[in-house]
Amino acid sequence: MEPRLLGLDFGNRRIGVAVSDELGLTAQPVLTLVRRNTKQDLKSLGRVLRKFGCSAIVLGNPLYMSGDLSPQAAKTQAFAETLRGEFALPVHLWDERLTSAEAHRHLHAAGRPLSGHREVVDQVAAVLILQSFLDAHRSSERPETASYNRE
Repeated sequence: MEPRLLGLDFGNRRIGVAVSDELGLTAQPVLTLVRRNTKQDLKSLGRVLRKFGCSAIVLGNPLYMSGDLSPQAAKTQAFAETLRGEFALPVHLWDERLTSAEAHRHLHAAGRPLSGHREVVDQVAAVLILQSFLDAHRSSERPETASYNRE
């Protein structure tokens, strides 16, 4: 049984939330949190962390295509520090370049009209971020030594 992870797609207005399954194989969408203020956002995320028993957080890091820090990446990194301080859990920043565009492609391919993307695109992006993290760590480590808390 792997520790469950919380995946986040952090934005100015919304936070997409996903969790890993109990085997650490797949990411599942949970909700889109409409941001109110940091205190309320943390309270809501704390409830999700407790409900699913998550032991770490994977936070999408929106870098420029060049790999340089974008203004949103700076905000995201500050939010990562807030999460670490609030929950005393490891927070892994994970490259999320193009995940929003990929999320829109998945929704379009599933036949969802463009008008219906807004309420779920952040969840889909959170799933893509977390799934990418899970896949990378599964392929790079032997199962008997796998640990998400090394970073």
